[in-house]
Amino acid sequence: MNLREKYQIPNDSIITIAGTVGVGKSTMTNALAEALHFKTSFEKVDSNPYLSDFYNDFERWSFHLQIYFLAERFKEQKKIFEYGGGFIQDRSIYEDTGIFAKMHYDNGTMNPTDYDTYKSLFDAMVMTPYFPHPDLLIYLEGSFDEIVSRIKSRGRDMEKNTPIEYWEEMYRRYSDWIDNFNACPVLRINISDYDLMKEDDSLALILEKIGRSIQLSRKYKKGEIITN
Repeated sequence: MNLREKYQIPNDSIITIAGTVGVGKSTMTNALAEALHFKTSFEKVDSNPYLSDFYNDFERWSFHLQIYFLAERFKEQKKIFEYGGGFIQDRSIYEDTGIFAKMHYDNGTMNPTDYDTYKSLFDAMVMTPYFPHPDLLIYLEGSFDEIVSRIKSRGRDMEKNTPIEYWEEMYRRYSDWIDNFNACPVLRINISDYDLMKEDDSLALILEKIGRSIQLSRKYKKGEIITN
């Protein structure tokens, strides 16, 4: 029996990993994909033509960066569903508007006209009955100190040179965002509760939770569970 069958995770499942920068989304994506024999969908960071400029001048490049991410993630989401599922996705499309664009608008580093344009485009593309939402969003969370330590340890210059206040604000915004998120089912996992690099049992516990969450979600969709 393979792990998909053992934990009752359908082979057409689409699972998105969400969480703030440095929380371990890529590690989780790779671990789950390997265990389930799923394909991966990663955020295109290294090929992003705006990212370096953005970290040097938020106000000048925030709109360009968000439009680029929105287009790339929408194309990737479309490809995943056309393929028939069986994917683990690193970062969700929902974070773009709920966290990043809103943060820049609130802080004055994206002007109101650009923000309204971006938000209208996002709503037209994503917040409709026709957009294929994932089966499950896994939200990774942990203490702020743990996350900052991870950011520093991976050694990206543009992140290490970013003021600590930026990461503090992003951390707070993620906490508020996930508490109000309802676009698809959510499984919250604290990074202090597992160690995918050292503990074999950690992955098994996560897979068990994923299987239960997806099975429950699909029963709701089929009307097999009725709530008052």
